[in-house]
Amino acid sequence: MALIVQKYGGTSVGTPERMRSVARRVANFRAQGHRVVVVVSAMSGETNRLIALARAVAPSPRTRELDVVVSTGEQVSIGLLCMALDDLGVPARSYTGAQVRILTDSTHTRARILDIDAAPIRKDLDAGGVVVVAGFQGVDAHGNITTLGRGGSDTTAVALAAALEADECQIYTDVDGVYTADPRIVPEARKLDAVRFEEMLELASLGSKVLQIRAVEFAAKYKVKLRVLSSFEEDPGEGTFITVEESSNMERPVISGIAFVRDEAKLTLTGVPDRPGIAYQILGPIADADIDVDMIIQNAPRDGSTDLSFTVARADLARAVKVLEGVQAHVGARSIESDDTMCKVSVVGVGMRSHPGVAAKMFRTLAEEGINIQMITSSEIRISVAIEEKHLERAVRALHKAYGLDVAAE
Repeated sequence: MALIVQKYGGTSVGTPERMRSVARRVANFRAQGHRVVVVVSAMSGETNRLIALARAVAPSPRTRELDVVVSTGEQVSIGLLCMALDDLGVPARSYTGAQVRILTDSTHTRARILDIDAAPIRKDLDAGGVVVVAGFQGVDAHGNITTLGRGGSDTTAVALAAALEADECQIYTDVDGVYTADPRIVPEARKLDAVRFEEMLELASLGSKVLQIRAVEFAAKYKVKLRVLSSFEEDPGEGTFITVEESSNMERPVISGIAFVRDEAKLTLTGVPDRPGIAYQILGPIADADIDVDMIIQNAPRDGSTDLSFTVARADLARAVKVLEGVQAHVGARSIESDDTMCKVSVVGVGMRSHPGVAAKMFRTLAEEGINIQMITSSEIRISVAIEEKHLERAVRALHKAYGLDVAAE
């Protein structure tokens, strides 16, 4: 008899029929003798509706009160799912984040989990019931409701699995696993049977929407066995297993997947004096404005000056430009240039550690497609390039084919 934590996303519980379908799946697991804890998100579209409602009342609501409002979406879901389970004759009990006491810090709208009191859940499981927990939310030391940020239900599920020492954490979503690329762009993309945690971390951080990056980090840290499956299939199969284990089968592919981010923007300060500390004088104020910087390039100095380029999320471009306008005169830069037509394409794979030529193949493939690379960054298992967004789909398809990802490994 296994202890399993299952998480169902918004589309999985988006309608009354979908809610009943989840209840039947949970009931089947319990009938097989498993102990089940279920984490659910708000019904599809509900969180966006609540945010829009809050901003219709106050354009810039205080984050504490915004958390109070948006956390109600998950509260509705846990109540409805318990009703559906009760209707099937399965005893079930719902818990909000505060009732479980998922203790977080006090950073509203993006809190981090500090501790979980698993005792009430264990008591209900020992009594033979199913426990249904609201994802995405917790409570700080002062009793304030907090939320974990977009995709936070994944993190809730993994954290509960770690606290309960569950045998497996299953993430049910609208796709049946992790693919070599987005199937909507690359029809030949294949579902991966298994992915290393470090690869999944890179894929999640580089645009793959299957799992929230914090959930993957949590699972890797606490050695939680993690699996991604489809809630829309009667028999979801094995899905994709996220693992820390090495195997000869998993070491064969050089590249495991292609990821991308559409909404990138590039900023360049030209004619920046080449002196120690200049990068901090530029990027420090950007960080103080809570703007994340992604790719950074500084040109070789010439005649005592250089150009510094970096990328930010397109939604942050206007704020970033405003910050740089305040910095420009202070650092003595000649001009500020911006480009909001960028995207980032990345190839990821642990195999590149031991296989030379991965970067060269990427650059050659894009050159053959007539796609100009504007910025490059890399890590031990990842290479990312910034290109014009209009070339994104062509680039992803070409790279997917160049690395043989459309052919299953033998």
